[in-house]
Amino acid sequence: MDIEVSLEGMTEIQAMFAQAPDITAKHLRIATHKGTALLLREVAEATPTGAHQLLRRSIFQDVQVSESGFLGVVGTASPYAIPVELGTRPHFPPIEPLKDWVVAKLGVDVAHAGSVAYLIARKISRQGTEGAFMFRDTMNRQQATINSYFLQARQDIVAEMIATGRA
Repeated sequence: MDIEVSLEGMTEIQAMFAQAPDITAKHLRIATHKGTALLLREVAEATPTGAHQLLRRSIFQDVQVSESGFLGVVGTASPYAIPVELGTRPHFPPIEPLKDWVVAKLGVDVAHAGSVAYLIARKISRQGTEGAFMFRDTMNRQQATINSYFLQARQDIVAEMIATGRA
């Protein structure tokens, strides 16, 4: 899922970048880091935990800077992310990972874990799974806050340009 942040006053920021690229880049980098850190924390909290919390622990943030702009990424390379995010159609899942989940999450003893895991797998084979939408919903909830980071960056750029006589 790609999400772009568009700001009011972007033309003004581009002009500031031409006038003071170091100051502008510094404050945009700060805003991008703050935004991705917020999303990382919130997405991780919203991510369902399995028996070993592997999906939650696989979520990362990255900020890349290039001549064309800043790219903030919150994501995961886990193959489980898409089915957890979007849900699945009915399918019969493997029993072994479900056994671990049944023991860890439901507190079922190991001796009965296989039969409970089978019942869960059978239900998934009929109904599929619901999506958690942890990435989508977190971005929707935090969009205004992230925009405020960039609006603050614009104010900070102007203030520093004035303070250094580059305005």
